[in-house]
Amino acid sequence: MKGGEFKVMQMYCVKCRTKRDAENVQEVTMKNGKKASKGTCPVCGTSMFKIGG
Repeated sequence: MKGGEFKVMQMYCVKCRTKRDAENVQEVTMKNGKKASKGTCPVCGTSMFKIGG
């Protein structure tokens, strides 16, 4: 994935208590070296996080 490109991924929103297609999903690396995905809920704007994404 090149810089500035975003993908859509389904993640669980803790605030809405449902799975939603997250916006602005970015691949990140955690402190322990594992891959994860970070995004934003399109309804409430809460940060969403998925390990191994």
